[in-house]
Amino acid sequence: MRELLVIGVGAGDPDHVTMQAVQALHTVDVFFVLDKGPATADLTEARRQILERFARPERHREVLVADPPRDRAATDYPDAVRLWRDARAELLERVLRAELADGGRGGFLVWGDPSLYDGTIRVLDTIVARGVLPLEYQVIPGISSVQALAARHRVTLNRVAGAVHVTTGRRLADGLPEGVDDLVVMLDARFAAKAYRDQQIDIYWGAYLGTPDEVLISGRLGEVVDRIERTRNELRERKGWIMDTYLIRRNP
Repeated sequence: MRELLVIGVGAGDPDHVTMQAVQALHTVDVFFVLDKGPATADLTEARRQILERFARPERHREVLVADPPRDRAATDYPDAVRLWRDARAELLERVLRAELADGGRGGFLVWGDPSLYDGTIRVLDTIVARGVLPLEYQVIPGISSVQALAARHRVTLNRVAGAVHVTTGRRLADGLPEGVDDLVVMLDARFAAKAYRDQQIDIYWGAYLGTPDEVLISGRLGEVVDRIERTRNELRERKGWIMDTYLIRRNP
């Protein structure tokens, strides 16, 4: 039986790595790194730096796996994600069989927390459900970008007796949820919040949280929306990708 550890390593700051994660890193024989190509080479390098700092070099080795491409122009988004996840599962099943011996322990480093908008758990569930390659896995929680965002802006995510709603830019583009005053938005490629610039809304925005490239902007949405959009475009042009998160808060 092969065993896998899905380890949350935080939003980008190596100090986000918890003691539980460090202990888990010490036990892994093979780390599998999904490589998305040259555009995100710095993310791959950041994972390697975490391993150099916290893992035991005499114990483990690394296997780089080219991540299957996803159809980002598909009209049926859920189906495109499902096909991409299935392709990932088939690829990883072959790689796990070839690179991880029976009885060995493999590891996946996941940015933020594995339970929040990350597909690793679903991919492993797909492999387990297929029943071809027997394996077990555990999940080690991590500090998410949502937590890092609130900490860096020194705010709480919800207000007294209130709730907080976590969603995606794709959902936000369909409209603000009814009865929701505090909304965390992730995976927003087009910065959907700009559609609400005329409403009484505050925003707390952060990009590359926990890294040397971190950028924070906050204020009344209508007053800072152009600055945020301009900053996002400049950062994406310079780095080739952007990873940002934000909290929007209604003010009656």
